[in-house]
Amino acid sequence: MSRMRDEMTRFVMEYEFAVKELLTKVTILREEFLHLHHYNPIEHVTSRVKSPSSILRKAIRKDIRPELPGLRDHITDIAGVRITCSFIADTYRVLDALTAQDDVRVLTVKDYIARPKPNGYKSLHALLQIPVFLSTGPVNVTVELQVRTVAMDFWATLEHKIFYKYDGDVPQRLIDDLADAAATAAELDQRMERLHTEVHGANGDRGPQSDIDDDLLRYLWEHVRTTRM
Repeated sequence: MSRMRDEMTRFVMEYEFAVKELLTKVTILREEFLHLHHYNPIEHVTSRVKSPSSILRKAIRKDIRPELPGLRDHITDIAGVRITCSFIADTYRVLDALTAQDDVRVLTVKDYIARPKPNGYKSLHALLQIPVFLSTGPVNVTVELQVRTVAMDFWATLEHKIFYKYDGDVPQRLIDDLADAAATAAELDQRMERLHTEVHGANGDRGPQSDIDDDLLRYLWEHVRTTRM
């Protein structure tokens, strides 16, 4: 029992490290957009890693043997990162930027924005493998990434709370109201994006920003020009 407890602790630690690696990538991306383009497509970032007890309970429900290779292969939501963006276009922009990195392996991508679930749920889901470098060598760890707009996130949070309260047995009138709310959230996303595009253009890029003084730039330009002559 003691050995199994130690192995589970190390197992979960790998997922915690993978989340930190992905969050670092998100932070770098966020700062790049903010400082170079004076625009930040990322509103909020949250993360979580299931506890050992939660992992084992899910393994029991799914009839998975409590062995680490099986847990790694069959439970893909042990670690999760959720990114909330302002606009629909930003969700694709952020996902593309993260999945294009050489050390990120994309396992699956599900586009529930283009093809919403029957209940109205919208989001981008991706399973990513993130390399974690330990003293014993590298380990590829799966992290579930969700990218959605503020409106989508608000709807999904409310939907989750309602289903949790009713233990899945939600009255039909509330299901209908949720479907209407999903349509309203989608309409709000589209209207806000149209306004944003009208003001800032298609990609929302306001151009690089710099605190270098114009006089200093002119001096450097003149200095380079005269030394070359």
